[in-house]
Amino acid sequence: MTLRHIALFRWQDGVDDAQVAEVERLLGALPGVVPELRSYSFGRDAGVSEGAFDFAVVADVDDEAGFVAYRDHPDHQAALAVIRPLLADRAALQYPLPA
Repeated sequence: MTLRHIALFRWQDGVDDAQVAEVERLLGALPGVVPELRSYSFGRDAGVSEGAFDFAVVADVDDEAGFVAYRDHPDHQAALAVIRPLLADRAALQYPLPA
């Protein structure tokens, strides 16, 4: 089984490009240090539809244990420490991908 994690962020008013670039830098380092990540992508909203979140993260891991290892990894927690103060809203879920 592969488990997919999706997190969506809506930034607070006033969050600037440099702050989002720092988030991207921190998240970009995670595949090199979190061995449980099988696939990892993230990015800013393309601005195609109104009402969308500002930023998304998609992570694939082998199973629930892999997700917990990613979630609790110190480098991921350090990234979250930067991200959380910038958030107006967050949504997340994990779901199994079909075999």
